[in-house]
Amino acid sequence: MSAPNPLRALGRLRFPLGAPDWPAGVERPPPERKIGLDYDHEWSRRYPARLVRAAMLDTLTRPLARAVAPATVRGDEYLRHLEAPVIFAANHASHLDTPILLTTLPTRFRHRTVVGAAADYFFDRRWKATLWSLALAAIPIERARVNRRSTDVAADLLADRWNLVIFPEGGRSPDGWAREFHAASAAYLALRAGAPVVPVYLHGTRRVLPKRDDAHPGGSGTENRGSLLRRAEITVMFGPPLTPDEGENARRFGERIERAVGLLANEVSSDWWTARRRPAEAEPALRGPDAVPWRRAWALGERGRPAPERRWPDVRLARLTDWRRPPAASS
Repeated sequence: MSAPNPLRALGRLRFPLGAPDWPAGVERPPPERKIGLDYDHEWSRRYPARLVRAAMLDTLTRPLARAVAPATVRGDEYLRHLEAPVIFAANHASHLDTPILLTTLPTRFRHRTVVGAAADYFFDRRWKATLWSLALAAIPIERARVNRRSTDVAADLLADRWNLVIFPEGGRSPDGWAREFHAASAAYLALRAGAPVVPVYLHGTRRVLPKRDDAHPGGSGTENRGSLLRRAEITVMFGPPLTPDEGENARRFGERIERAVGLLANEVSSDWWTARRRPAEAEPALRGPDAVPWRRAWALGERGRPAPERRWPDVRLARLTDWRRPPAASS
């Protein structure tokens, strides 16, 4: 008979060296999932993660954004004398809005800015939460309703002099025209943290990467009927910073932020003076006409579109009528 092995006997002892057995007949609770609003994103603002993110934004994301969507930046003079923290409130028509906006910000803002992202979409899987926290310094927010936990996190970051990018619509536009802004997002945080709000209008990003058509259910929302990405020129417009007036509540300040973004949308298709001479048209320029879907799509295509190049038969007709033009005077 062999002698007992003390190591084998020790290995059979679980508790307290290992986890105890679960009592029979007791229902085991589901495992705790640290995703959504519960995701711990503090690591993404530590120095190693910030260094990786800065390298990605400057050497990868920025060149790719310029190649796919060359941007004309207007109104960046409003940012020259601003000090952190700042809230950037923008319209939302494409998943490209966030990387394009980040890469057009000055360096002093770009590398110390967090992005409010939908907890039910960008943080519904742990790998997605990790990816977007690292790549964009995203923080989860509740977009369907006001959530005290997500607003507390954003307010604490603003108090720590982090800047914030937020999309008050709560999601991408389904047809290219902006949806109603949620006043309790940027306006509430500005009132609470004492931070100015810079309105931003992103024009043309939907042509590069549109949201999937409602007629095609399912998918991630990044598909379109043609190629995944289509190169197009875009415009990023920054407006003058806004601060709440004395006694102004979040709802009224939120309406003023929305009008400011609409004013920038009107300026894209006209000019600075025309847009401010007709401030009543700010909301239609942002929301679009109250019409049937085809009319809204047609108006969106016409607004701000450059004059088309002359093609046949225009060129041919022009040549046929050249005989009517008087000859140029010879020197």
